[in-house]
This record gives sequence, C-alpha cells and structure tokens, in this order.
Amino acid sequence: MPKLDVLTPKDPILRRKSRPVTQIDGELQTLIDNMIETMREAKGVGLAAPQVGHPIRMAVIESPPEQDDDGNEIEGTQQLFVIINPEITWKSAKMTRGIEGCLSIPGWVGEVERHEAIRVKGLDRRGRKINYRLSNYLARIFQHEVDHLEGVLYIDRLTAPNRFWTEEEYEEMVKKHQEEQERKKKEQEGVSSF
Repeated sequence: MPKLDVLTPKDPILRRKSRPVTQIDGELQTLIDNMIETMREAKGVGLAAPQVGHPIRMAVIESPPEQDDDGNEIEGTQQLFVIINPEITWKSAKMTRGIEGCLSIPGWVGEVERHEAIRVKGLDRRGRKINYRLSNYLARIFQHEVDHLEGVLYIDRLTAPNRFWTEEEYEEMVKKHQEEQERKKKEQEGVSSF
C-alpha cells in the first residue's frame, strides 16, 4: 500500500470544514488502509482524512502501547480506531493541559488545553454505529482529530503563543526539568539523612 502525502498548513484543505461521508465502499476502505499505514510509518497516533487531501469526516487513531514497569512497550496493547462522521456528544467540564504535535506540522509541539473526558459517536469502517467514552490521552487524540475535520489545527488552541517549541527545544526543557527534580530529590534525601 502506498504511503500518502501529509499536507502542511499552507494547503487550504486543512482549513476547510470537511463534508460527511455518505458512502462506505471499497474506495473508502483503501483510503482507510493507506491512512493507517501512513500514520504508523510516521509514528503518529492519529490522522484525519483532510491531512491527506480528502476533505471528508473520517479519521484513524491508534493509542500508544502500554508499558511495563521497566518502560518497555507491551506488544499488542494498542487500540486502533477508525471513526467516520464523528460527533462529540459530551465534554467534561474539567480541562487538562498537554503537549501535542501534528503530522501536518512536523518538528513542532505546543501546549493545548482539552476536555479531560468526552463521549463520541459515529460509524466504524463497516458503517456500524459506535459510541465511545474516552478520557485522558485518548480523549485528547480524538479531540485533536475531530478539530481537523472542522478545519482547526492545534496551533489555533495553544494556551499561549510562547507555549510552542521545536521538538528539540521541548526535549531539552524536559531533560532540564528532570535533572532539576533529581537534584532536589537528592538534596532532600541529604537533609533527612543523619
């Protein structure tokens, strides 16, 4: 299966509201399979149809694998979702901030506030009705992908203009923060040791 080209913000398709899917046929199934392959090749967790030049209301999402106590990925723990004509039917009042990236904006990440939990309804790849109750990271991914179907990018939802970094800048910030936490922990242990 061919890997699809992922559009960047200069392409106007990313800023348009997508139209509903009206026909679930072989052509759509091929697009879904190609989107899944493209998302996985790019090491993403979600990809909306407009990102690959199809302004229709459909997205593929794959949760990251769970990790064991040593931080190793547990094979087969990912969940793959294909959602057609998704609609968020409920949003929690509680909001959480998190770091997001996007395959359409490679090399950059930003802080975005999202609803901690949501309910989503739509159709699966076979046209069957689905309803999901989602929370935390999975709810964040779904909100990010549904935004794409509305022509909204995560950079439109940044908590502040200065909460946007290159991946390298962000990794360096995280590293410095972890080193600082480790230093403080050692200082506290030193104070309490007699």
